Amino acid sequence: MCGMTAAPSHTGRLLVATPVLTDPNFARSVVLLLDHDEQGALGVVLNRPTPVEVGDVLDGWAELAGDPQVVFQGGPVGLDSALAVAVVPGEPGPEDPLGWRRVHGAIGLVDLEAPPQVLAGELGGLRVFAGYSGWTPGQLEAEIAEGAWYLVDAEPGDISCPSPERLWRAVLRRQRGVLAMLATYPEDPTLN
Repeated sequence: MCGMTAAPSHTGRLLVATPVLTDPNFARSVVLLLDHDEQGALGVVLNRPTPVEVGDVLDGWAELAGDPQVVFQGGPVGLDSALAVAVVPGEPGPEDPLGWRRVHGAIGLVDLEAPPQVLAGELGGLRVFAGYSGWTPGQLEAEIAEGAWYLVDAEPGDISCPSPERLWRAVLRRQRGVLAMLATYPEDPTLN
């Protein structure tokens, strides 16, 4: 281990599917990385809304959820489990709000076992996800190296984007250079 530096953690950053990524679970997806270290990576897809209303599956959380107030499919793993991500606006205080654990910057995980009213005044932009996306050690790095993902910085508003179908283009458009031009890439390049 002497002299070796740990690979940088990409926790809190976004993975944006490149046009070559055709896996239906991830085509045109934007994934928020909630955890990334030598054990692998875990994230949630931010732009896959489902028809299921938050209020139908989680009592009391619908009022705190951003529009659309539906459950999002966070990824292909653990679809029977719910995970919530929220932003706590403003400067971080000495202690994080009860029931919320900071992941990166203003972004954190919400304890869905906590009473929603405890967090009601604290959260901005809550999203509930069914399932998550996971990568084994080295797998994500290999996929990035193969050109399947762009790694970009997240903005707090990405989590509760009211038009999830526009998020892929919006995130690319705010990047510099070639990535911004890719935002105009057609769904089906054969139609060009």
